Amino acid sequence: MKIHILSATDRPGSNALKVANYVSGLMNKEMDNEIFSLQDYPFQDVVGGRYGDDIESVDEYNERFLDADGFLFVVPEYNGGFPGVLKLFIDYLPFPEALEKVPVSIIGEAAGSFGALRPVEQLQGILGYRNALIYPERIFIADVNNTFDENDGLSSDFLQGLLEDTVKGFAEFVKLNSQRVSVNL
Repeated sequence: MKIHILSATDRPGSNALKVANYVSGLMNKEMDNEIFSLQDYPFQDVVGGRYGDDIESVDEYNERFLDADGFLFVVPEYNGGFPGVLKLFIDYLPFPEALEKVPVSIIGEAAGSFGALRPVEQLQGILGYRNALIYPERIFIADVNNTFDENDGLSSDFLQGLLEDTVKGFAEFVKLNSQRVSVNL
């Protein structure tokens, strides 16, 4: 079984990618995983709204991403919401089968004091609409620049414990609920 971890922004040097890399290390103890970053998504090929077109680069990225039993989204807060590139990425996933009955988990991170609560809730609504199986434990990393270290994790022992428990719990959730259907791109 395998989990794909998505750094849900295309911003170079993002905290989301740092958190994704750290979480990948924790997840290695539980399950195979791979990090995907929206920095690598072929956005140039969807300019102009090419919905419904057969776009080879998008199909290849999606096929690689979707080849997992569960997805963990690391979502930053930008302007009170999640990055627009994340919505574009989701819009180009095959509908409805890409996320149908697939276990997903969300970690929010933000420079502000709410730890990306709004973006996580917004994403939950979209994932729910796509009929994903949403893991109920969420992590919100507030003041990420001062509370998170890419080598050591969270500065609070309590929050670090919650993060570790969430990663372990999500791996178990994936094992119990994985009901992948074939996705034909």
